Amino acid sequence: MNEPQPRILLIEDEEHLLEAIKLNLELEGYQVTTAVNGKKGLRTYHEGRYNLIILDVMMPEMDGFQVCEMVRLENTEIPILFLTAKNTSEDRINGLKRGADDYLVKPFNLEELLLRVGILLRRSKLGVLLPSLNTYTIGDKRIDFTRYEFAGLDDVLHALTRKETLLLKLLIERKGEVVSREMILDRVWNYDVYPSTRTIDNFILSFRKYFEEDPKNPKYFHSIRGTGYKFTDLIKIDAN
Repeated sequence: MNEPQPRILLIEDEEHLLEAIKLNLELEGYQVTTAVNGKKGLRTYHEGRYNLIILDVMMPEMDGFQVCEMVRLENTEIPILFLTAKNTSEDRINGLKRGADDYLVKPFNLEELLLRVGILLRRSKLGVLLPSLNTYTIGDKRIDFTRYEFAGLDDVLHALTRKETLLLKLLIERKGEVVSREMILDRVWNYDVYPSTRTIDNFILSFRKYFEEDPKNPKYFHSIRGTGYKFTDLIKIDAN
């Protein structure tokens, strides 16, 4: 049985470049969906499932950095490759901090782009396209990751910070696994700062306060001494 073709979302506002990249990717056997601006690209992302996003940085209305941050809130696994005319080390660092996996400066060699695409796809764990996790229910509380909030049976909304949302989502997506501090640094803080173990512990304490019936005897959120943190639950992940 033939393996499914990797699906790539290409978001680029220079139409001649978009068409050239699309043609070369398709010649390599990839399925390519395109969008010509950030807002349309984000909408297209939500309408399908993809193995890789190639994303221009400088676009009107919503730039690539903003698109990347929105995608990363919903999906920490999909590889993102930035295309940009910005070539300073500060720009590269900023792009990587926003959640990009690679960064290619315009003008670039199409062969190099194809090589980087191949490497990112091989590294990716998305051999099977997984649904994006937008909501999840813990006990009687329903979390909406896209809105940074949760509500209980009383329908009163409680706001979550961006860091809380990212960490909560990461732990739930890795349900039953011990998530290391190094992974949390990479996926939540993007190595922007280096939070102490105590800082992450405080986030876990907040989650227990929000979601545990008895915060002193947690059944969902656990600190694994010297290793990391773990979320446990018997119900299935929502993928609405």
